[in-house]
Amino acid sequence: MIGIVSDTHDNIDAIRKVVEFFNSQEVSLVLHAGDFVAPFTVREFKNLKCKMLGVYGNNDGERKGLEIAYSEIGAEIKEFIETDVQGKKIALYHGTVTDFLNALIGSGDYSVVVRGHTHVPEIKQEGKTLVINPGEGCGYLTGKKTVCLFDPEKMVATIHELL
Repeated sequence: MIGIVSDTHDNIDAIRKVVEFFNSQEVSLVLHAGDFVAPFTVREFKNLKCKMLGVYGNNDGERKGLEIAYSEIGAEIKEFIETDVQGKKIALYHGTVTDFLNALIGSGDYSVVVRGHTHVPEIKQEGKTLVINPGEGCGYLTGKKTVCLFDPEKMVATIHELL
């Protein structure tokens, strides 16, 4: 099982709930689709019991600080990440540049494209590609803190609201 989160926007309490939820679900990997905002918030993910990969979002201005914070917790952050989980090729991108995002989805090269940015949870099939947006981990815009659990073996994703 993979845990997916995005747009945590400095909300420490929400991040702690995200980490607690993913640990309780025994996820083997967490993908963060960007917009941590400040590097100090990354350190809250040190309590995850699995590996984490993340990408920069449009509100992540202090990139060097984020890179340092990521390395301190043994995680990896880039502009774009491509990974393979159980034979499923996954693209991780915040979603800021729509043309690039659409090219990833339309390429047919990925089983899954994970994105964030809109703060709206969505799971949809586009051709051969499952597109996942976990919504917002912070809960600031919608009032709902949401994450996604993804089973790469069954290709099933579910949105979960954290209370």
